[in-house]
Amino acid sequence: VNAGGRETLRLLDLTTRRWTEPAGVPAGSVDAVKWHPTRGLLALQVDSARGPGRVHVLDGDGRVAPWTTPEVPPCIDPSRFVQAEPVQWRGHDGLALSGWLTRPDPVRFPGPRPVLMLVHGGHASHAKDGWKGRYHHLVERLGIAVLQPNVRGSSGFGKTFLGLDDGRLREDAVRDLGTLLDWVAADPALDAERVVVMGGSYGGYMALAASVQLGERIAGAVDVVGISNFVSFLERTESYRRDHRRQEYGDERDPAMRAFLESISPLNQVDRISKPLLVVHGRNDPRVPWTEAEQSVRRLQQRGQPVWYLLADNEGHGFARRENAEAYFATVVQFLQ
Repeated sequence: VNAGGRETLRLLDLTTRRWTEPAGVPAGSVDAVKWHPTRGLLALQVDSARGPGRVHVLDGDGRVAPWTTPEVPPCIDPSRFVQAEPVQWRGHDGLALSGWLTRPDPVRFPGPRPVLMLVHGGHASHAKDGWKGRYHHLVERLGIAVLQPNVRGSSGFGKTFLGLDDGRLREDAVRDLGTLLDWVAADPALDAERVVVMGGSYGGYMALAASVQLGERIAGAVDVVGISNFVSFLERTESYRRDHRRQEYGDERDPAMRAFLESISPLNQVDRISKPLLVVHGRNDPRVPWTEAEQSVRRLQQRGQPVWYLLADNEGHGFARRENAEAYFATVVQFLQ
């Protein structure tokens, strides 16, 4: 069961018709389950801050035993990594919203902590409790809190919630980031003066939109393979996915919708971007063409606005090659510092 972004194992007692959550399952998300064909054992794949894809086995007596452990360098102890905690806040219209916050150790990092607001792509995806990969470095080494919101339009919360940012409702999701900034400001352990919004693909659009609409309230933004103009994106994305994207964002061939899409596109509002921006893209991206990055960066450079630009000639929709991924993350770390 997807319970607010944490995939939870539940068992049904066929006699009492009651659901229970077995004790002993580690914190995190249960990504997959599989029955043993004859022994009545249930294998679980658990994704958490303590390690990705760890396999545990649940027996008929309710005992859980680990079958795998993460292999890590001697300098890293994942058992000390901080588990994410669920957070809840309200949208501008009172809509209940939620996400996940990974806080740095307050003993090692005292005082209000800077925040990386990490917005998922998709758009029909969701942030969940689990392994954070390289982002654990930000928490464990730099003392940065990582906040992963599930704004309206995220999956996992029902069809109605999924459609709350469709078409002309697009900017309501950006407003959700605004009310989340209010929530950050109310937490004394977080520093509302040092918040950077980051996202990839649709999350990259959200980072750009936050730069436009929430620029006075954030310290900067990181746009990774993001959409800067919905019209140019829909016209240039690969043809096999164009009609599907039009159902979500709107059909740019309709004059009224085209005018609306132009009005909300960050590219047409770059004069409102006042905080530093890092733009990352792959030249071979078939989903969000690299020209989405190029046009926004050049427009900002013409204005003299601080903008960092990382373009990989041999990458597509995200950085898959290890050497590129490491260079990309090192750039993100320098930008945040």
